[in-house]
Amino acid sequence: MQKTKVGVIFGGMSTENEVSILSANSILKNLNREKYEIYPIYIGKDGIWYQCADTQEKIELKDQLNDKEKIQNVMEYLRKLDLLFPILHGLYGEDGTIQGLFELLKKPYVGCGVLASSVGMDKVYTKIVFEKAGLKQAKYEYIRKDQEDYIYVDASFQEEKLKLEEVVEKIANNLTFPMFVKPSNSGSSVGVNKAKNKEELKRCIEQAGEFDHKILIEEGIVGKEVECAVLGKEEVVSSCVGEVKAAEEFYSYDAKYKNQESRTEIPANISEELSNEIKKQAIRAFKAIDGKGLSRVDFFIEKETNEIYINEINTLPGFTNISMYPMLWEASGISYQELLTKLIEIK
Repeated sequence: MQKTKVGVIFGGMSTENEVSILSANSILKNLNREKYEIYPIYIGKDGIWYQCADTQEKIELKDQLNDKEKIQNVMEYLRKLDLLFPILHGLYGEDGTIQGLFELLKKPYVGCGVLASSVGMDKVYTKIVFEKAGLKQAKYEYIRKDQEDYIYVDASFQEEKLKLEEVVEKIANNLTFPMFVKPSNSGSSVGVNKAKNKEELKRCIEQAGEFDHKILIEEGIVGKEVECAVLGKEEVVSSCVGEVKAAEEFYSYDAKYKNQESRTEIPANISEELSNEIKKQAIRAFKAIDGKGLSRVDFFIEKETNEIYINEINTLPGFTNISMYPMLWEASGISYQELLTKLIEIK
């Protein structure tokens, strides 16, 4: 039987290059070698594409990848492959950009298409779609950075140019502290910070503006942070629900990847009724953005009311050995290798 030629594309130009390498390392070790001929492809932070030796040894972090060779003609190299498996987190990989390239090449690929990827990556527009789908969310504000000033965008998309101090006052009047400030296009909680007062809010907005000119500010919700994995296309299934127990005040980049005290509880210690509702909402969110293949959907369960609030959707979630997406499916009866095969077979 002829093996399917699968290009596993990782690295990338985003701030999540290293996380992507870790995800790819796990995938390369778990793909079924009897069914697939694997072609590891690394994109450097400078955007240069490399073909890598297909060893199952650990890939080193940073750019210290052994046996890599620059691909002279990327389009021709990709054309010789049967299927592409991007594991590129963040900008230029999770935002519809590379999916558009695959569409131009007419190559099948794992994961969401251009529209779902771009909407899912942009936190502001994800919220707009979720509102239409009737999913409950935390109150939020949306601003854009414009050189030294900021543009405040209201619920009707009316715009007002303001100084940072004026933006802070306006938001503080509309939302309740604590607040979370997020770059609209960023993953793995990069650039996300918590503000407990106006001074912190000002500083958090400035920091978020270093990662994206579009900035989202949300009211904080006190309660459990839970996640659910989805898989499929027309027939979509959801995993069990898992709870994130962050070692820090919130599940920041450092809490996710550097703090060993952060842990997950799978399945989450919640009622069957809550679990089933979260699973239904995860599928609704996935279909609302026109998802395909995979996504991890994140929610809050408010402590006082047990109300469910959708937080975000990740269309290319992490695949490291500590990542929730494969762990949720493992707990739901689908092994890592079987999960990869299912994703490849979704057309």
